[in-house]
Amino acid sequence: MGFQIIEDCQHDYPVWMLCSALNVSPSGYYAWRQRPESNRAIANQHPLADIRRIHDHHWGRYGVPRIHATLRAEGHAVSWGRVEQLMHRHGIKAKKSKPFRVCTTDSKHDLPIAPNRLDRDFAPAAPNQVWVTDITFSAPRPGWSGVHMTGMPRRKEELNERPALCCEGA
Repeated sequence: MGFQIIEDCQHDYPVWMLCSALNVSPSGYYAWRQRPESNRAIANQHPLADIRRIHDHHWGRYGVPRIHATLRAEGHAVSWGRVEQLMHRHGIKAKKSKPFRVCTTDSKHDLPIAPNRLDRDFAPAAPNQVWVTDITFSAPRPGWSGVHMTGMPRRKEELNERPALCCEGA
């Protein structure tokens, strides 16, 4: 690792100064430059290319478990540890998604606000004097809507028939 730093910075500083700063010998650095690439490094090039391909294909969302499973499904004989090591060594990380947050209120506007005509008097004397509604958001599932509405019934008979008025499919 230290020799690679020297290799990257040798155009800006003399080799002897870099070797002294990293506490390595210049002869060790020059021997490292002449040394052929190891069998492990050569064997890691192919899985690394596949890891990058899969990671890019899935917009950076796949981590070690999914990339390992995809490589195994494609027929590559690669271990979990090697995938993890290669991803860590080359800085390949899965993007984490932000938690889903529902934003139902926009208080930062200059629009007129409706007056409070009810003034927290929730006990009307007779039907059809006060109407109250509520809109609640829930995470949609297949076959369900995301918004549910409830309201006061018009007639006493409707109370037994439909206690909550819901959107289509709810």
